[in-house]
Amino acid sequence: MIRALVIDDEMPARSELCFLLEDFNDVKVVGESDNVRDAVALIKQLPVDVVFLDINMPGVSGIQLAEGLKTHPAPPEIVFVTAYTQYAVKAFELSVLDYLVKPVETKRLEQVLEKIRQRMAVAQGETTVQPRSEAPGDRRLMVDRAGKKQFLFPPDILFAMAKDDYTYLFTTEDRYISSTSLARIESQLEGQGFFRVHRRYLINLNKIDSFESQPGGTLILKLVGNDEGIPVSRRRAPALKAALREDS
Repeated sequence: MIRALVIDDEMPARSELCFLLEDFNDVKVVGESDNVRDAVALIKQLPVDVVFLDINMPGVSGIQLAEGLKTHPAPPEIVFVTAYTQYAVKAFELSVLDYLVKPVETKRLEQVLEKIRQRMAVAQGETTVQPRSEAPGDRRLMVDRAGKKQFLFPPDILFAMAKDDYTYLFTTEDRYISSTSLARIESQLEGQGFFRVHRRYLINLNKIDSFESQPGGTLILKLVGNDEGIPVSRRRAPALKAALREDS
């Protein structure tokens, strides 16, 4: 698992990058910050493999943080994320892992993550990164209900929602809670008809009742047996429509 920290003073940019990272099953965003001071505290407290770092921030800049991390006993990899391409030379002078230009493209992000996987594999004495295999029985989800552990079968799930440090799973009859991250649950449900429509929501495609377009290219979904409107992000809306066409 790649443990990532996202540092950007602009909340929309930070949220979008976190969402992109959560699309990768072997990446966990362990923290995020809008300033360097808080970021330093997080790096001291948390195990972090890579820091996605904006350069232009008020107060201490991303470049200053990258320079300061050279003295860290176990410095994480640094990936600069910025809208200004003129910083590319400075980035490589500091020997950072890579440089992403906003808006971040998924293909470029995948290339960066592959570099991190390979470096981690070398550090662990491996030559290749082996995917984790799962037995069919692993696909059932263990959840909490009324203080008791029980298994929840995927076809019964309408949607899953991330909130705070937990994931809430909804059926037509009840709501369940899990300490497993939404990204991990998405991985467990791969190939069973689930689709990530938003950084906080994973839905069962077979349970969609209707959807309505919203201003700005977003959608609102309604699922069978549930009155709650599920938001679909602008970035995920085209892929969802394509998935629905393939199923029809």
